[in-house]
Amino acid sequence: MKKVYKFLSVFLASSLMLTGCIGGGKDKSNSSATEDLGLKDVSFPLKEKVTLQFMTQSSALAPKDPNEKLIYKRLEEQTGVHIKWKNYTKDQFIEKRNLALASGELPDAIMDAAFSDYDLLKYAKDGTIIPVEDLIEKYMPNFQKVLEQAPEYESLITAPDGHIYGFPWIEELGSGKHRIQVVDCLPWINVEWLNKLGLKMPTTTEELKEVLIAFKTKDPNGNGKADEIPLSFMVNHGAEDPASLFAAFGLGDNWDHTVVTNDGKVVFTAAEEGYKEALKFMHELNELGLIDVEAYEQDWDKYVAKGKDQKYGLYFTWDKANVSGMNDKYDIMPPLAGPSGEVNVAQTNGFGLDRGRMVITSANKNLELTAKWIDKMYEPLQSVQNNWGTYGDTKQQNIFELDKTAGMLKHLPLKGTAPVELREKTSIGGPLAILDEYYGKYTTKPDDAAWRLDLLEEYYVPHIKAENFYPPVFFSLEDTEEKAKIETDLFEYVNRKRTEWMKNGNIDKEWNEYLKELDRLGLKTWLQIKQDGYDRTVKK
Repeated sequence: MKKVYKFLSVFLASSLMLTGCIGGGKDKSNSSATEDLGLKDVSFPLKEKVTLQFMTQSSALAPKDPNEKLIYKRLEEQTGVHIKWKNYTKDQFIEKRNLALASGELPDAIMDAAFSDYDLLKYAKDGTIIPVEDLIEKYMPNFQKVLEQAPEYESLITAPDGHIYGFPWIEELGSGKHRIQVVDCLPWINVEWLNKLGLKMPTTTEELKEVLIAFKTKDPNGNGKADEIPLSFMVNHGAEDPASLFAAFGLGDNWDHTVVTNDGKVVFTAAEEGYKEALKFMHELNELGLIDVEAYEQDWDKYVAKGKDQKYGLYFTWDKANVSGMNDKYDIMPPLAGPSGEVNVAQTNGFGLDRGRMVITSANKNLELTAKWIDKMYEPLQSVQNNWGTYGDTKQQNIFELDKTAGMLKHLPLKGTAPVELREKTSIGGPLAILDEYYGKYTTKPDDAAWRLDLLEEYYVPHIKAENFYPPVFFSLEDTEEKAKIETDLFEYVNRKRTEWMKNGNIDKEWNEYLKELDRLGLKTWLQIKQDGYDRTVKK
């Protein structure tokens, strides 16, 4: 188990022995749903073209008809399978998908399905989607090979009832504390302004405050106007939230307000004293006029527009190329020491696995054909293209060149293009699997990913005190429902108070009532569900 968070190895080994090989030793109560009424003994390319009905989502930057993407054109040539798509933009997809599932007007399969664990279990229970472990065993050698190379994933995609209901997206880029998702909301500071004002990179929260004051008052952009924005973010918005600053005051924070201590205790960060102190610091910055007045309500487009104009002194995101551009004007700000003098970094509970990336519905009458088509998604060179984009496109910028001799896709320079934009135009989202051993064999690491990993390794990983992170636990339907029910009100309340306290203060006065409200909203039950899930997954 050398690749995926190593602390799971004991559990996963025992779990695999219990569940056996794919399809073996599992509850077959739903197996009749996989009866195949369609084509038999399928081999590609088909002698006569067959059409399957799929639903998917894509970026507004991508073609409305997915078949215009070069990846899908090649797949149709290779397989003889024509996909008739119902494609929706990402902002519409969940609503349209749920309407189709509720109406019973089902496609054969849903690709890039965005199925949560709750969705998988709910729609499996009512028979809308089917279990697929038998299909994997019979028809999917590429996917089986992935599971042989990285056997931990079989346990991770298997539901508590013993079935597999979705085909996953797997993307490895490092493991454990060294994985690329270990911190998402990185702070990017305007070093051009630092240099112009003769300032050093801040190393403490107090030094950061002084730097931001200088950005506000000393006209670092040199236009004679007080139009600089010392600090900006998108509150409660993943990688754009300022959560990475919070670890200077204690355990830190992340998008799901969950950290795991070194003794295996699951902690809700938003009830910790350090969280309160971090919010007091953010309010102080706000009172000094150092925070963007739009930080509490701006959308992505507005955030990026100001970033591209280099209006920020400090901002947060996954990769600066997507906001201020891949240039030398901004650089990563190392983690800061807080009032105690300690430097800490909280892990993000990010992990390169999406269990519900593709599902097959009960309307599908060509299960063998569909399974074999999906299995092509797990060919290494195909998975690489699914994830990032393709090569040899004469109509637009390519992400790769194909080295035919080496059988390898090599990333091309981005030439200033934001990586997320090129990816959304050309990739297809998955399912797919990219294992760590593929790099250097089937593909190169993307320049932006390799660069980000190096930054994390140099500046952030050495300061991560907690060895553990919260893994992708597959909860039962009952626990999933209870957890989701609690989270709806709990997270809304926490995130609302987070914004209020940053803007208006009063946290000391309101803190005890806040803690009581967390208990009323079910925090203790939520923590118990999370702790039990962690213990089942890690400590067996």
